[in-house]
Amino acid sequence: MATYAAPVVYAVLLWWFSTGLILLLDHAPRRTHPWSMAAATLLLAAALVAVRASAGDASGNGAYTAFTAALVVWGWQEMSYYMGFISGPRPVACPPSCRGSERFFAALATSLWHEFAIVIGGLAILALVWGQPNKFALWTYGTLVVMNLSARLNLFLGVRNLHAEFLPDHLGYLACYLTRAPMNRLFPLSVTLGTGAAALLGRAALADEVLAHELIGFTVLATLMALATLEHWFLMLPLPSAALWRWSLPGRSLDGARGAPD
Repeated sequence: MATYAAPVVYAVLLWWFSTGLILLLDHAPRRTHPWSMAAATLLLAAALVAVRASAGDASGNGAYTAFTAALVVWGWQEMSYYMGFISGPRPVACPPSCRGSERFFAALATSLWHEFAIVIGGLAILALVWGQPNKFALWTYGTLVVMNLSARLNLFLGVRNLHAEFLPDHLGYLACYLTRAPMNRLFPLSVTLGTGAAALLGRAALADEVLAHELIGFTVLATLMALATLEHWFLMLPLPSAALWRWSLPGRSLDGARGAPD
């Protein structure tokens, strides 16, 4: 089991630290955002080079590199959106009269260019790993995309804990697209599929004939999927989950992490 402990710990620590670092930079004064984004773009370029290099590396180190590089690419996507550089054609608050599909499309208009950027990022990684033995960068990025989309849809449909304190002040208008409710129809499906996927990935990591890069890759992927599913539960359970990143939100109240439905 010690063989699996290192990739599990690595995935957990990288998830926790990278999330907190992005939150810290997003909530920094606006004058710092161009500098942060410039540094992130340099890291993005390095990450894409690492994706290509790791794609042909069927070793444990290759799997770690692919996983880390994919998280950097995803981090760039998140920073570009939450810093306001890539958003959508109508980054404004929802009109009070909006309901149903009209409200959904208004929400989509706040982030449409961001969604396109996510797709382009995925296509870039696909091209870099095409025909190569190590595709864990692509699978990591795909996991992040799918689970992030699921979390955002659940926030739109209704959850107990909105975590609006994670939104930088300049994105405060997004709060009107979040719904507080005791449950929604998508949530049980999201956590069931997420748990099942984590179990299947874990089973793949434990297979008898697993290769070196597959053992590491499937283990970090299973851990990431489990963490993403846990984040879904944070949206519903009465837990002070935002305290995990208290260090990255100095001076902000974390009371919004909890709350009963309206």
